Amino acid sequence: MESSEFSLDLSRRTVLKAGSVGAMLAMLEGLAWKPARPALAATELPDIQFDIGGFIQPATAVDGVQVQFGPVHTKFMFGNLKRLPTKAEQTAFTAALDTLESVYEFSPAGVMVFVSYGLGYFSRLPGGLTGGSLAGLHMPRLVFDTNRFAVEEAKAALTDAGQAGIVKRKFDIPPLIGGNDMVFTIRSDDLKITSEVATWLRGASSTLNGQTVAPPQLPVSWGLVRHMFSQRGLPRQMAAQDELYYADRINDQSPMWMGFADQQTTSTGPAAACTFAGNPSSRLTTAQSGDYFDNGAVQNFSHVILDLEAYYARTGEAGSAEDETYLERVQYMFRSNPPPSFGGGGDPFLNGGGPAFLPSTFNGTGDAALGAQGVNTPGFAHRIGHLAALQQSSRAADGTPLHIRMDGPGFDTLDVPAIIDRPGRSGNVPKLYFTAFVPTADFFDTMRRNQAAQNLQTQFAVDPLDNGLERFLTSTRRQNFLCPPRRHRAFPLLELT
Repeated sequence: MESSEFSLDLSRRTVLKAGSVGAMLAMLEGLAWKPARPALAATELPDIQFDIGGFIQPATAVDGVQVQFGPVHTKFMFGNLKRLPTKAEQTAFTAALDTLESVYEFSPAGVMVFVSYGLGYFSRLPGGLTGGSLAGLHMPRLVFDTNRFAVEEAKAALTDAGQAGIVKRKFDIPPLIGGNDMVFTIRSDDLKITSEVATWLRGASSTLNGQTVAPPQLPVSWGLVRHMFSQRGLPRQMAAQDELYYADRINDQSPMWMGFADQQTTSTGPAAACTFAGNPSSRLTTAQSGDYFDNGAVQNFSHVILDLEAYYARTGEAGSAEDETYLERVQYMFRSNPPPSFGGGGDPFLNGGGPAFLPSTFNGTGDAALGAQGVNTPGFAHRIGHLAALQQSSRAADGTPLHIRMDGPGFDTLDVPAIIDRPGRSGNVPKLYFTAFVPTADFFDTMRRNQAAQNLQTQFAVDPLDNGLERFLTSTRRQNFLCPPRRHRAFPLLELT
């Protein structure tokens, strides 16, 4: 069981002085704790970079729901190449990544680092991304259309700001698509380790775990670093510390801003199923075992601002004509036919109004359509749940999930216009940092389109206010990356030039 001890000794002056990201990191220093995780037997590091399930705390039951919690802290560090790296730089980069895993253990107590590459990286290789080029010859292709690569750039979703007929209540910001050559995903239970590793990789420090280690000198221009956190009760504690007026409406056991856990083991796939080569449940690309990118996958990254003022609104707040009670919110998140919970029986707002840990049940690909028709929903209302909408295409024919989600809360002002009113004292805004590993970009695009459920909304006359979570979400950035196998994680394909 994780310890719930935390410090509340941050002063208002300290928080304001620290600035946006600094305020968030200062709060995390005082509020987050390092979980007491059982020691796991050392095993060979996985060729699938993101296959970390065997290196973190085993799944455990919370309120009867099996969940598995990853590292508390994650930094996403983006970069663009100044030029095509040399083979010597590829060798040095490989050595640097190996050094990290010799200085720190590959576990939440140490650090876990993944490296992924945008299409811009591959376009710099000889011949770019044309069919007969180096990248074109090795890039997996879609089984149903071999003229298309498994990795394509992300697309704006049907319900993103700027799309036809879509206007967000507060954060009406169209997303930026692509733009980065690389992303490092740096994960640890120790906030200081994530910062130390990020600084070292950028070549700005020679210290790792108390040792003097020469940093790599990579030909990369570094961009913003975005910080994600995930721990039971932490969003509520952050909201209370920052004096957000709706803080007491956030469930004090939830690891997520929206009050419901999404770490259920039943909703995440085995790592192999999410790779290009696939497993017996599903193979969506032409990749075969032994191919250069066989154990690679698409890593989708999305930066999402949350309109929690509307999500937790009482009548008259944030323009809401009715209370957004627990029963409303659980139907937005999961499904309505029937809802997985009707609440705790008391105040439908206080402390979330009901349980945070609910089963992520798969009721078949037609479940969302049934809810949209009002079948077995409260009051026979036409409603679409976020989870049910995703499940129209998120699983293989045998029910195996084909994605691994690695998302969590953020709390900063990145991508938020200065003119937006921020109700807390730091000015930070609740975020969802979303990343997922999937076998193809097309698979993710289809799943995201189904999540929006605009076709069901139109076909069955569903009120947009009763269609999932879309109106509370504003994605400001979307990009797809190729997460190569561990054996090729340092500037892939460069050795073949």
